[in-house]
Amino acid sequence: LSRQPVPVVDPPHRRKKINPLYLDKFSFVAVFLLRVAPYTFAACLQEKSGLVLSLLCVENSLPPLTNVLYLGLFLSSSAETLLDDFLLTYTVFMTTDDLCQALLRQYPFIKYETDVSCRKRKVLHLVSQWTSLYKDWLHEDEHLKQFLKTIYRNVLDDVYEYPILEKDLKEFQKILGMHRRHTVDEYSPHRKNKTFFHQFSLKENWLQHRGTMNETEEIFCRVYITEHSYVSVKAQVSTSAQEILKIVAEKIQYPEEELALVTVTFSGEKQELQPNDLAISKSFESSSRMFVYRKDLTDSLNPFAENEELQQRSVRILGINTWDLALELTNFDWSLFNAIHEQELIYFTFSRQGSAENTENLSLLLQRCNEVQLWVATEILLCSQLCKRVQLVKKFIKIAAHCKAQRNLNSFFAIVMGLNTASVSRLSQTWEKIPGKFKKLFTELESLTDPSLNHKAYRDAFKKMKSPKIPFMPLLLKDVTFIHEGNKTFLDNLVNFEKLHMIADTVRSLRHCRNNQFGNEVPSKEHHELKPYVHHLHVIDNQQALFELSHRIEPRV
Repeated sequence: LSRQPVPVVDPPHRRKKINPLYLDKFSFVAVFLLRVAPYTFAACLQEKSGLVLSLLCVENSLPPLTNVLYLGLFLSSSAETLLDDFLLTYTVFMTTDDLCQALLRQYPFIKYETDVSCRKRKVLHLVSQWTSLYKDWLHEDEHLKQFLKTIYRNVLDDVYEYPILEKDLKEFQKILGMHRRHTVDEYSPHRKNKTFFHQFSLKENWLQHRGTMNETEEIFCRVYITEHSYVSVKAQVSTSAQEILKIVAEKIQYPEEELALVTVTFSGEKQELQPNDLAISKSFESSSRMFVYRKDLTDSLNPFAENEELQQRSVRILGINTWDLALELTNFDWSLFNAIHEQELIYFTFSRQGSAENTENLSLLLQRCNEVQLWVATEILLCSQLCKRVQLVKKFIKIAAHCKAQRNLNSFFAIVMGLNTASVSRLSQTWEKIPGKFKKLFTELESLTDPSLNHKAYRDAFKKMKSPKIPFMPLLLKDVTFIHEGNKTFLDNLVNFEKLHMIADTVRSLRHCRNNQFGNEVPSKEHHELKPYVHHLHVIDNQQALFELSHRIEPRV
C-alpha cells in the first residue's frame, strides 16, 4: 500500500488534506478517506491522460444529508470496478434511502459543475448500474419506488433543455418499465409469483417466514420420521397434507394408508392433519414441526423410534446410473446457486443477526450442502448388508468424481466429507473390501479437499475450470468473513473502502462462475424417480444417532 501526494480538484468548501490509499499497484484506482462527516467515502481515479476525480461523500447520520455526491467520469474499466465496489457494499455504511436522497440532491446540483448535462448523465448512469446490478432485489423497497418516480419526472422536465438526455431517458424508461413489472400488478390475482425457497432451520427446526406467502410460492420443508431423521420436501404453500404424505410414504417405502401427518408445537401439542388440510399453512400457523406417524402409534413421541423399517428398506440408489444421479444433483444445485444475489454474501457477513430474510437463497444452498453430506452417511449407515454397503461406498466415490467433472464443487465437497465422517470412516470391514482402484480414486478426490496452504489444491483446480461452475460456498464465505474480521470497517469514523473493495472483489467471483449457463443435458428417462429422489433427501441429522447405527452394523472389536 503506497502513499503519494496527488493533486485533487475539490469543491472549495471541502478542500482538506487528503491521503490517497492505492489499492492495487497495477491499477490507477486509489481510495481517499476524507474527513468531512462521521462516515465519509471518497475515491480517486487516475487515468493515463491525467487525473479524473471520482468522489462520493455521504454523511451517515440522522440529520438530512448535507454532503454532496461528486461523481467523476465513469469511462474506464477501473472506474466501473470502483463504482461496482460502491454499489455492492454501500449498505454497510448507508441505507438505500440515504443513497436515494444523495442522488436526488446531486441531480440538480450545478454549483461546481460547468457541464450540467454531463452531471445529470453521471447520476443517471449510476442509477442504471445500480438497478442493473440489483435487478429485482430492491423491487419491494418503498424508498426506491419513490426515488425512481421522482428522478424520472426530473429527467422529463430536463430533456427539452438538455436534448442530450434523450438517450438516457429512453434507457431510464426501460429501467422504470422493468421496475413496474414488479410493482404495478402486485395485487392482481393473475400475477405470476416469483418462486422462492424457504428452509426449516437445521438446529432450531421451527418454521419462520417473512411476510404473507402466496399459494403458488414454493418452499422446502422437513417432515420428520424420527426426532433426528427427516425427509426434505419441496412443495407449494397450497400443497395438501395428503400430497405431502404421499411423497414421504414413497420415500420411506411405507403404505400411505397406514401413515398420518401430524404437527407438533413447542408445547408438545399434537394435531393430526386431514387429507385436504393445507399442511404448510397449518405448520406456519402453529409454529410447529411436521411428523409422519404410524396411525397405530400416534400417541408415541417417536413413531419410528427403533427405525427397523427404514433399515430394512431396499437400497434404491444402487440401481441408478451414477452419472445421471450426479447430473441431477448438479442441476438442482445450479438452480439454487443461480438464484443467489451477490448482496446476500454481504448481508450474511455483516448482519449475521436478523438477516435471514436477506440471505434466503444463500442459506438454502448452504443447507443443501449439509444435507448432501448427511445423506451420504445416512444411506451407508442404514444399509445393514456388508456387500451392499461396499457397493454404496463405491457408488458415492463415482458420484463425487462425476460432480467434479460436471464442475459442481459444492456437492463434490459434500459427498467427500460425507464419506469422511467419523461414523462412516470407522467402518473398517467395509473399507477393506473397497477395490484398490476406487481407493486410489478416492485419495485423489480427497486431495482437492485438503485444507493446507489455505485450500491451495481446491483453489488451483477451481481456477482452471471454465464456467459455468458451482463453487464450494462455505469456503467462499470463509474468505469474505476473513476479510471482514481481519480489517476494521471504519477508521477514525471514516469508511475503510480498501476493505470493502477486497470484499466486493471476492463476491464478484460469483459472476465468473455464472458467465454461462449449464447445458440442457438431462438424466436418462429410465430413472423417472431420480428427480424426486434427489429433491427429497432422507437424512439423519444427529451425529449420535449416526454413531449408534455405525456401531450396530459394525460393532467395535
